Amino acid sequence: MRALHIITGLGVGGAEQQLRLLLRHLPVDCDVVTLTNPGAVADGLAADGVRVVHLGMAGNRDLAALPRLVRVIRSGGYDLVHTHLYRACVYGRLAARLAGVRAIVATEHSLGDSQLEGRRLTAGVRALYLASERLGRATVAVSPTVADRLRRWGVPAPRIEVVPNGIDLARFRFDPGRRHRTRRHLGVPDHAHVIGGVGRLHPGKRFDVLIRALAELPGDSWLLLVGGGPEESALRRTAHEAGVAGRVLFAGERPYVPDGGPGPDLPSLTSAMDVLASPSPQEAFGLAVVEALAAGLPVVYASCPAIEDLPARAAPGARRVTGGPEEFARALAETRARGTRPRAAPEAAHHYDIARSAAQLLDVYAATVSHQPLSAPPSPSPQGVTSS
Repeated sequence: MRALHIITGLGVGGAEQQLRLLLRHLPVDCDVVTLTNPGAVADGLAADGVRVVHLGMAGNRDLAALPRLVRVIRSGGYDLVHTHLYRACVYGRLAARLAGVRAIVATEHSLGDSQLEGRRLTAGVRALYLASERLGRATVAVSPTVADRLRRWGVPAPRIEVVPNGIDLARFRFDPGRRHRTRRHLGVPDHAHVIGGVGRLHPGKRFDVLIRALAELPGDSWLLLVGGGPEESALRRTAHEAGVAGRVLFAGERPYVPDGGPGPDLPSLTSAMDVLASPSPQEAFGLAVVEALAAGLPVVYASCPAIEDLPARAAPGARRVTGGPEEFARALAETRARGTRPRAAPEAAHHYDIARSAAQLLDVYAATVSHQPLSAPPSPSPQGVTSS
């Protein structure tokens, strides 16, 4: 089977890095088209031996990109086209149909209750989404929560498949030597208690809550933010205003998979943390939380379907917090007071092993190419428990 993955961009983001990790474990001959921004993940894919084509799309309304994409699909002789992120799903599904490919799969990575990929949902966005969705055969939801949102939007249940995001457990396994080296690189004292925040620096992630919470915590508490985005300048100002600028570190965008670049990668930075905090109120999956669990970290979070869709015993070190800086400061202080526990990955982290996700996606591919009926996604039980 030959498959083409079409994605909006290949900067360092969750969906982009998930694609790279998936292709490392998917036994399918795959190429990738990025509509725009062939960033660090594009370089990483090329280093892995994946052919990456940059379409050079100028913007959402660059209709001239459509015939270029059709030509790429026709010339590749692909059996299946798999699209990722909103713009790529709209253009990619239409281009695939025009190129004569009917086996079309799309993954919905970032659908919230009121936003899509960090942007406010509108009636026009929803209408275009549903119109393009009908051109495909299957829509993959990264969690049962997202599957339920898709059904409420109007996507027919038989067209939805749940294939959760996956993590490389070995990459995130705690290593005390890596922890020491990373802290030394960052200039963090050995005795410091490091709170981590991972994700795009965007208002919807609410990292300002963590900065204000830090101001209420002891002076040996530090905040390590991993990610880049338009909110960085505002967050730096918030840190200065709160009087904690000297204890807030901005690590920038960091690759999931080592790429030989300067500075530590994401798993190394996770090793340097003592707890992960995720104040984002709308998540489609909660990948950063699961990665932290894989590193044996306790976590406090506002929204994480990946955890909420499993039994509570699967992630005993995870605690849900609602509210603002005071509530997060209190939860972080209580988590610290419970003391250090062995840094071992709980059941929840093992549930999301990337090899398992790749195998599930391969089943979706096989059914799509052979035109077999897709299985309906499981509905979450009242307790939020799904089958394994």
